[in-house]
Amino acid sequence: MGISNLRPGPRNEDGLTSATAVLRQRFGDRFQTGEAIRAQHAHTTTWVPPQVPDGVLFVESREDVQIAVKLAADYRVPIIPFGTGSSLEGQVNAPSGGFSLDFSRMNRVLEVNPEDLDCTVEPGITREDLNTHLRDTGLFFPIDPGANASIGGMTATRASGTNAVRYGTMKDNVLAVTAVVASGEEIRTARRARKSSAGYDLTRLFVGSEGTLGVLTSVTLRLQGIPEEIAGGYCNFPTVRQACEAVIMTIQLAIPVARIELMNTLQVRACNAYSGLSLPESPSLFLEFHGSPAAVGMQSEAFGEIARDNGGGDFIWSANPDERAKIWKARHNVYWSAKALRPGASAIATDVCVPISRLAECVAETEEDIAAHGLIAPIVGHAGDGNFHVSMVIDDKDPAEIAGAEAFIERLNARALAMDGTCTGEHGIGQGKQEFLEAELGASVDIMRQIKKSLDPLNIFNPGKIFSLD
Repeated sequence: MGISNLRPGPRNEDGLTSATAVLRQRFGDRFQTGEAIRAQHAHTTTWVPPQVPDGVLFVESREDVQIAVKLAADYRVPIIPFGTGSSLEGQVNAPSGGFSLDFSRMNRVLEVNPEDLDCTVEPGITREDLNTHLRDTGLFFPIDPGANASIGGMTATRASGTNAVRYGTMKDNVLAVTAVVASGEEIRTARRARKSSAGYDLTRLFVGSEGTLGVLTSVTLRLQGIPEEIAGGYCNFPTVRQACEAVIMTIQLAIPVARIELMNTLQVRACNAYSGLSLPESPSLFLEFHGSPAAVGMQSEAFGEIARDNGGGDFIWSANPDERAKIWKARHNVYWSAKALRPGASAIATDVCVPISRLAECVAETEEDIAAHGLIAPIVGHAGDGNFHVSMVIDDKDPAEIAGAEAFIERLNARALAMDGTCTGEHGIGQGKQEFLEAELGASVDIMRQIKKSLDPLNIFNPGKIFSLD
């Protein structure tokens, strides 16, 4: 499809006009149609062209969501759930118009069960606000995609992040959801039990559905105990391949690393400039270990030996929270540090994921591709699970640079698929990766279409995302 070839979908003008009048009368100031606020609810964090909704409804309860879904069905108009807008593949765009449901006011913690290590929250709460709420319980929610995303958005995109190597992704940490489906009914996909053999796994069906099957109204999450000790640090290597080999050995030896992040030389240089660090400018790994003081010390020493065996320098680590925070803040700011490499340009963030045994090969070939085509494109990766990101810094007003970026993304995805990987480890499909989903899963996408048509026969839930129904 190509981002440059995105086209608006068909619009139901009569339905949109009628539904706008009803929403304005029913919700008053909570329904907004101003140009600025509509623009804020189209895609704003990446290069995917924005496609604005016709209005924005600030929902405050599950009843509001049910009313909105029933209106959407009655007037045959789309609704697009909106958390914080941090998704990266056009998931919040409105290609056929319609109404954005803003969940920022549905941000309560509904229930915390410390004895069971779980909680239930509304979808609009952000992961940072949730962890602030949980702090006094001795528990935390571990999934950290970098951005302060909403829990509903993280669930809808099956997010993961820096802690995934130890704690898994959203699919591993969502116990149940409630969702409003096409009939306007709210359904519950599971109870709080840690396992169940009761029928189809509807929870996993909604996790990763990107708002195309229904609208989430609550999410029940698995929690973890706050570690007694956290130690972290960094180690530099002569080459990306050697850094990746150290990652592979760490995973294969079952060292219980909590985070193991890769940066190539250009990304380290960008972080030094943007975040005021003075790291050696060569491929580097950032690591973190969780556990008892004795355990994290042993794990850190064990990794140091692995690093040396793979040509790395000393593993510089510390349990000091301020020192760790400085490094991880720089890691979380890699998108902005990449943009700063070329002021005024845009950063195109894309990701793939491959089996851990192919990571070194895939990253090394990608670096060669970047160099051969003269791209500015730092690499950072959740190396512990084979997932890495490339941020191409381009002039998005230059058709030649856009075409070059699209060609690189095609080669990157073909490379990952040839290694039995996936076109996206955590960004999702949205609008930007639909052609690669077809290449990855083939006829399985037709099964997804059948599920979509069965649960959303009027195609009102975030149409135009994941795949085309045509």
